[in-house]
Amino acid sequence: MTDTQLTGPVLPADPGLDTEHVSWEDWQRSWDRQQEWYLPDREERFRVMLDVVEAVGGPAPRVLDLACGTGSISRRLLARLPGASSVGVDLDPALLAIAEGSFGADPRLTLVTADLRDPGWAAALPAGPFDAVVTATALHWLNSQDLLRLYRDLTGLLRPGGVFLNADRARQPDTPLLNALDQAQQERRQEQERSEGVLDWAQWWQAAAADPRLAAPVAARSALYRDHKDGELHPAEWHTARLVEVGFAEAGVAWRSVSDALVTAIR
Repeated sequence: MTDTQLTGPVLPADPGLDTEHVSWEDWQRSWDRQQEWYLPDREERFRVMLDVVEAVGGPAPRVLDLACGTGSISRRLLARLPGASSVGVDLDPALLAIAEGSFGADPRLTLVTADLRDPGWAAALPAGPFDAVVTATALHWLNSQDLLRLYRDLTGLLRPGGVFLNADRARQPDTPLLNALDQAQQERRQEQERSEGVLDWAQWWQAAAADPRLAAPVAARSALYRDHKDGELHPAEWHTARLVEVGFAEAGVAWRSVSDALVTAIR
Protein backbone atom coordinates (compact mmCIF):
# COMPACT_ATOMS: atom_id res chain seq x y z
CA MET A 1 0.00 0.00 0.00
CA THR A 2 1.40 3.42 -0.88
CA ASP A 3 1.35 6.64 1.11
CA THR A 4 -0.90 8.18 -1.54
CA GLN A 5 -3.53 5.51 -1.06
CA LEU A 6 -3.70 6.10 2.67
CA THR A 7 -3.96 9.88 2.56
CA GLY A 8 -7.42 9.43 1.11
CA PRO A 9 -9.81 6.52 1.62
CA VAL A 10 -7.95 3.41 2.81
CA LEU A 11 -8.32 0.29 0.71
CA PRO A 12 -9.33 -2.94 2.42
CA ALA A 13 -6.35 -4.91 3.74
CA ASP A 14 -4.79 -7.42 1.38
CA PRO A 15 -1.83 -9.73 2.08
CA GLY A 16 -0.17 -8.44 -1.07
CA LEU A 17 -0.37 -4.77 -0.16
CA ASP A 18 2.78 -3.04 1.01
CA THR A 19 2.03 -1.43 4.40
CA GLU A 20 5.63 -1.01 5.54
CA HIS A 21 5.96 2.51 4.16
CA VAL A 22 2.70 3.94 5.41
CA SER A 23 3.45 6.82 7.78
CA TRP A 24 1.86 7.42 11.16
CA GLU A 25 0.40 10.64 9.75
CA ASP A 26 -1.29 8.59 7.04
CA TRP A 27 -2.87 6.40 9.71
CA GLN A 28 -4.09 9.52 11.51
CA ARG A 29 -5.71 10.81 8.33
CA SER A 30 -7.25 7.45 7.52
CA TRP A 31 -8.69 7.22 11.05
CA ASP A 32 -10.23 10.67 10.63
CA ARG A 33 -11.81 9.66 7.32
CA GLN A 34 -13.24 6.45 8.74
CA GLN A 35 -14.70 8.32 11.71
CA GLU A 36 -16.18 10.99 9.43
CA TRP A 37 -18.03 8.23 7.57
CA TYR A 38 -20.07 7.84 10.76
CA LEU A 39 -19.89 11.49 11.89
CA PRO A 40 -19.95 13.95 8.98
CA ASP A 41 -20.08 16.89 11.42
CA ARG A 42 -17.13 15.64 13.47
CA GLU A 43 -14.95 18.71 12.84
CA GLU A 44 -17.75 21.07 13.82
CA ARG A 45 -18.15 19.27 17.14
CA PHE A 46 -14.42 19.55 17.76
CA ARG A 47 -14.44 23.25 16.88
CA VAL A 48 -17.19 24.02 19.38
CA MET A 49 -15.47 21.87 21.99
CA LEU A 50 -12.20 23.77 21.63
CA ASP A 51 -14.04 27.09 21.65
CA VAL A 52 -15.22 26.21 25.16
CA VAL A 53 -11.83 24.88 26.25
CA GLU A 54 -10.17 28.12 25.16
CA ALA A 55 -12.82 30.24 26.84
CA VAL A 56 -12.25 28.39 30.12
CA GLY A 57 -8.51 27.74 30.00
CA GLY A 58 -7.12 30.57 27.91
CA PRO A 59 -4.14 30.06 25.57
CA ALA A 60 -2.43 27.37 27.66
CA PRO A 61 -5.06 25.04 29.15
CA ARG A 62 -4.18 21.75 30.81
CA VAL A 63 -6.51 19.16 29.29
CA LEU A 64 -7.42 15.54 30.04
CA ASP A 65 -8.43 13.67 26.87
CA LEU A 66 -10.52 10.64 27.88
CA ALA A 67 -10.62 7.59 25.57
CA CYS A 68 -8.26 9.60 23.38
CA GLY A 69 -7.78 6.95 20.68
CA THR A 70 -5.26 8.20 18.12
CA GLY A 71 -5.28 11.62 19.82
CA SER A 72 -7.76 13.28 17.45
CA ILE A 73 -8.90 15.93 19.93
CA SER A 74 -5.42 16.52 21.34
CA ARG A 75 -4.03 17.05 17.82
CA ARG A 76 -6.57 19.77 17.17
CA LEU A 77 -6.09 21.26 20.62
CA LEU A 78 -2.31 21.59 20.24
CA ALA A 79 -2.60 22.94 16.70
CA ARG A 80 -5.05 25.62 17.80
CA LEU A 81 -3.42 26.39 21.17
CA PRO A 82 0.31 25.64 20.96
CA GLY A 83 0.74 26.51 24.64
CA ALA A 84 -1.72 23.83 25.75
CA SER A 85 -0.81 20.46 27.25
CA SER A 86 -2.84 17.25 27.13
CA VAL A 87 -2.96 13.93 28.94
CA GLY A 88 -4.49 11.28 26.67
CA VAL A 89 -6.00 8.20 28.33
CA ASP A 90 -7.02 5.04 26.49
CA LEU A 91 -6.91 1.27 26.77
CA ASP A 92 -6.68 0.40 23.05
CA PRO A 93 -3.06 -0.59 22.28
CA ALA A 94 -3.42 -0.11 18.51
CA LEU A 95 -4.88 3.40 18.67
CA LEU A 96 -2.33 4.38 21.30
CA ALA A 97 0.45 3.06 19.03
CA ILE A 98 -0.75 5.38 16.25
CA ALA A 99 -0.93 8.28 18.71
CA GLU A 100 2.58 7.59 20.01
CA GLY A 101 3.99 7.23 16.52
CA SER A 102 2.42 10.40 15.15
CA PHE A 103 3.06 12.67 18.15
CA GLY A 104 6.59 11.36 18.62
CA ALA A 105 8.42 13.11 21.44
CA ASP A 106 6.08 16.11 21.65
CA PRO A 107 6.35 17.05 25.35
CA ARG A 108 2.91 18.63 25.32
CA LEU A 109 1.18 15.23 25.16
CA THR A 110 1.39 12.49 27.78
CA LEU A 111 -0.21 9.15 26.90
CA VAL A 112 -1.58 6.94 29.68
CA THR A 113 -2.90 3.39 29.38
CA ALA A 114 -5.89 2.94 31.69
CA ASP A 115 -9.34 1.33 31.69
CA LEU A 116 -12.07 3.87 32.49
CA ARG A 117 -14.18 0.98 33.81
CA ASP A 118 -11.60 0.42 36.57
CA PRO A 119 -12.50 2.44 39.69
CA GLY A 120 -8.78 3.10 40.21
CA TRP A 121 -8.10 4.38 36.69
CA ALA A 122 -7.24 7.94 37.80
CA ALA A 123 -4.25 6.73 39.85
CA ALA A 124 -2.33 6.38 36.58
CA LEU A 125 -2.69 10.09 35.76
CA PRO A 126 -0.16 12.85 36.37
CA ALA A 127 -1.16 15.10 39.26
CA GLY A 128 -4.10 17.42 38.59
CA PRO A 129 -6.08 19.52 38.49
CA PHE A 130 -7.12 20.04 34.87
CA ASP A 131 -8.78 23.02 33.22
CA ALA A 132 -10.82 20.78 30.93
CA VAL A 133 -11.73 17.13 30.40
CA VAL A 134 -12.75 16.25 26.85
CA THR A 135 -14.00 13.12 25.12
CA ALA A 136 -15.86 12.21 21.93
CA THR A 137 -17.81 9.20 20.71
CA ALA A 138 -16.50 6.98 23.47
CA LEU A 139 -18.41 7.04 26.75
CA HIS A 140 -21.45 5.29 25.27
CA TRP A 141 -19.26 2.19 25.61
CA LEU A 142 -19.65 2.38 29.39
CA ASN A 143 -22.65 1.02 31.23
CA SER A 144 -24.62 3.53 33.27
CA GLN A 145 -23.07 2.50 36.60
CA ASP A 146 -19.51 2.93 35.34
CA LEU A 147 -20.42 6.20 33.63
CA LEU A 148 -21.88 7.70 36.80
CA ARG A 149 -18.81 6.66 38.77
CA LEU A 150 -16.61 8.25 36.10
CA TYR A 151 -18.63 11.48 36.30
CA ARG A 152 -18.01 11.56 40.06
CA ASP A 153 -14.30 10.95 39.47
CA LEU A 154 -14.13 13.97 37.18
CA THR A 155 -15.31 16.34 39.91
CA GLY A 156 -12.05 15.59 41.70
CA LEU A 157 -9.86 16.02 38.62
CA LEU A 158 -11.16 19.38 37.39
CA ARG A 159 -10.29 22.68 39.05
CA PRO A 160 -13.22 24.83 40.26
CA GLY A 161 -14.61 26.48 37.14
CA GLY A 162 -13.11 23.78 34.91
CA VAL A 163 -15.19 22.20 32.17
CA PHE A 164 -16.13 18.70 31.07
CA LEU A 165 -17.13 18.21 27.42
CA ASN A 166 -18.60 14.97 26.11
CA ALA A 167 -19.53 14.75 22.41
CA ASP A 168 -21.40 11.52 21.90
CA ARG A 169 -24.54 9.81 20.66
CA ALA A 170 -27.67 11.36 22.16
CA ARG A 171 -30.67 10.66 19.95
CA GLN A 172 -33.92 11.93 21.43
CA PRO A 173 -36.48 9.13 22.05
CA ASP A 174 -39.47 11.47 21.61
CA THR A 175 -38.72 12.39 17.96
CA PRO A 176 -39.04 9.06 16.11
CA LEU A 177 -40.02 10.62 12.77
CA LEU A 178 -37.10 13.04 12.80
CA ASN A 179 -34.77 10.26 13.89
CA ALA A 180 -35.93 8.09 10.98
CA LEU A 181 -35.39 10.92 8.47
CA ASP A 182 -31.90 11.54 9.81
CA GLN A 183 -31.05 7.83 9.74
CA ALA A 184 -32.20 7.53 6.12
CA GLN A 185 -30.16 10.57 5.09
CA GLN A 186 -27.05 9.25 6.82
CA GLU A 187 -27.42 5.87 5.15
CA ARG A 188 -27.67 7.50 1.70
CA ARG A 189 -24.53 9.53 2.39
CA GLN A 190 -22.63 6.49 3.66
CA GLU A 191 -23.60 4.42 0.64
CA GLN A 192 -22.30 7.14 -1.68
CA GLU A 193 -19.03 7.42 0.24
CA ARG A 194 -18.64 3.64 0.37
CA SER A 195 -18.85 3.57 -3.44
CA GLU A 196 -15.95 6.06 -3.42
CA GLY A 197 -13.79 3.69 -1.36
CA VAL A 198 -14.30 4.97 2.18
CA LEU A 199 -13.81 2.26 4.78
CA ASP A 200 -16.17 1.43 7.60
CA TRP A 201 -15.05 0.37 11.09
CA ALA A 202 -14.45 -3.31 10.32
CA GLN A 203 -12.60 -2.61 7.07
CA TRP A 204 -10.37 -0.03 8.72
CA TRP A 205 -9.30 -2.51 11.38
CA GLN A 206 -8.62 -5.10 8.70
CA ALA A 207 -6.32 -2.61 6.99
CA ALA A 208 -4.60 -1.77 10.29
CA ALA A 209 -3.92 -5.43 11.01
CA ALA A 210 -2.03 -5.67 7.71
CA ASP A 211 0.56 -3.10 8.84
CA PRO A 212 3.48 -4.96 10.48
CA ARG A 213 3.83 -2.22 13.12
CA LEU A 214 0.17 -2.56 14.11
CA ALA A 215 -0.40 -6.30 13.73
CA ALA A 216 0.50 -7.15 17.35
CA PRO A 217 -1.37 -4.18 18.91
CA VAL A 218 -4.46 -4.99 16.79
CA ALA A 219 -4.31 -8.63 17.92
CA ALA A 220 -3.97 -7.51 21.55
CA ARG A 221 -6.90 -5.16 21.08
CA SER A 222 -9.06 -7.95 19.65
CA ALA A 223 -8.37 -10.08 22.73
CA LEU A 224 -8.99 -7.15 25.05
CA TYR A 225 -12.38 -6.30 23.56
CA ARG A 226 -13.51 -9.81 22.67
CA ASP A 227 -16.59 -9.65 24.91
CA HIS A 228 -17.15 -5.91 24.69
CA LYS A 229 -20.67 -4.50 24.34
CA ASP A 230 -21.93 -0.95 24.12
CA GLY A 231 -23.43 0.56 27.26
CA GLU A 232 -26.85 2.15 27.48
CA LEU A 233 -27.59 5.14 25.24
CA HIS A 234 -29.17 8.17 26.89
CA PRO A 235 -30.46 11.52 25.63
CA ALA A 236 -28.39 14.61 26.43
CA GLU A 237 -30.73 15.69 29.22
CA TRP A 238 -30.04 12.45 31.10
CA HIS A 239 -26.34 13.29 31.10
CA THR A 240 -26.81 16.92 32.17
CA ALA A 241 -29.02 15.86 35.07
CA ARG A 242 -26.58 13.19 36.26
CA LEU A 243 -23.62 15.59 36.06
CA VAL A 244 -25.35 18.09 38.30
CA GLU A 245 -26.31 15.30 40.69
CA VAL A 246 -22.68 14.21 41.13
CA GLY A 247 -21.45 17.72 41.90
CA PHE A 248 -21.04 19.87 38.80
CA ALA A 249 -22.30 23.43 39.22
CA GLU A 250 -24.31 23.33 35.99
CA ALA A 251 -24.59 21.36 32.77
CA GLY A 252 -26.10 21.98 29.37
CA VAL A 253 -25.72 21.30 25.65
CA ALA A 254 -23.19 23.40 23.71
CA TRP A 255 -23.90 21.80 20.32
CA ARG A 256 -26.45 19.35 18.96
CA SER A 257 -27.46 17.48 15.81
CA VAL A 258 -30.38 15.09 15.44
CA SER A 259 -28.34 12.13 16.65
CA ASP A 260 -25.48 13.63 18.70
CA ALA A 261 -24.84 16.26 21.36
CA LEU A 262 -21.93 18.04 23.02
CA VAL A 263 -22.81 17.86 26.72
CA THR A 264 -20.94 20.51 28.69
CA ALA A 265 -20.63 20.75 32.47
CA ILE A 266 -18.92 23.38 34.64
CA ARG A 267 -17.23 22.24 37.84
